[in-house]
Amino acid sequence: MNPDIPNGTLDTVDGVRRVYYDGYWMKVYDPPADSLQAKKTLIQALTRRLFNHVEHGINIPGKRLEDARRAFETEQDPEHKRVKGAMLAGALFNRATDIFTKLVELQALGIEIETDNALMRECGVCLQEALNLGRMVLHRSGEEGIDELWGEPFRAFSIPVEAFYESRYVKIAQALRDIDRVADVMIATFKDNPLFAGVEALIAEFSRIAKVKCETLRTDEAIFEIWPNFVVTSERMAAFAPRLSCTPTAEERQSAADGLRLIMQGRDLLTYIARARVTMPKSAREYMERCEQYAASQRSASPGA
Repeated sequence: MNPDIPNGTLDTVDGVRRVYYDGYWMKVYDPPADSLQAKKTLIQALTRRLFNHVEHGINIPGKRLEDARRAFETEQDPEHKRVKGAMLAGALFNRATDIFTKLVELQALGIEIETDNALMRECGVCLQEALNLGRMVLHRSGEEGIDELWGEPFRAFSIPVEAFYESRYVKIAQALRDIDRVADVMIATFKDNPLFAGVEALIAEFSRIAKVKCETLRTDEAIFEIWPNFVVTSERMAAFAPRLSCTPTAEERQSAADGLRLIMQGRDLLTYIARARVTMPKSAREYMERCEQYAASQRSASPGA
């Protein structure tokens, strides 16, 4: 991070227009003009993105909102109530999207929609309630929730489109930082282990392309090069084989299996962060703790330890 560069600084870097936040130069995308139509398109995209990253089964249609609420409010078992709360959050999100879509259609017919319109207020209430319930929802990995994804549609509803775009750069910079942190820990864990000679280069390359993926919108033409690179590099990590000796001991085989599992977990975590474009602090912290435990076990098992 360069303290001499203020956040929000725009510049052209290697021929690409970029903006600086918290140590990272990220690709800039021009926001659409602020309007109900722009907000509708943005909220629909954020809603699809949300359901793409959270646990299965909670994408409940908005027309079933009252059924979802009744199921949640009458449930007594805490574990079942969490899942039903997640389903209610999904129904609330879809109800808000339904309302906004219809308001934009009315506006297209020449009907002026004021910000204090009753349906606008209901849309905001639905998004706020969904945000509160979103704490019950897990990422598809099952390891933690991603509160940021639940807050984004409400923020897009509440503030100008341009301000929303600016806020996303802060979140992306935080995600890029976590990608670097996780990758650095992975490399430090395996760089001196002869079983995993050569894996450092794969990790470094995957983290590099993961950051490029993280900053790139799917609507960008460059995605047709970036996404294949991301997938192929991920597959190369999955294909990595530990360098076992000619007659490996049971301990060596176990060490190789444990290390390979840890590498795949790291690859998955980097993938989750890059695709969601937000931090996953609990998952990152627990993963780095597992890396330290593995490194410590390798040190204690080495000759002369």
